[in-house]
Amino acid sequence: MLMARSAALLELIQEYEALELLHARQGKAEVRRRMDDVAYTLCVSTGTRDVDAALAAARHQLPGAGLKGDSLLAG
Repeated sequence: MLMARSAALLELIQEYEALELLHARQGKAEVRRRMDDVAYTLCVSTGTRDVDAALAAARHQLPGAGLKGDSLLAG
């Protein structure tokens, strides 16, 4: 599997989190559509099928990431 650059993953994570907050405050359809686009890109970039797994996998691939917190192995 191809691995996305850490900088690209970090940008996607930050964009998704910012959109998530914006959508919670405003609930606008265009924000939701952009969230869906970013979620799709995260899923493709990490080889996952849902945004929560994609976010966890992306965070795990960042420099200095450990196996705690958003670990894919956590029960």
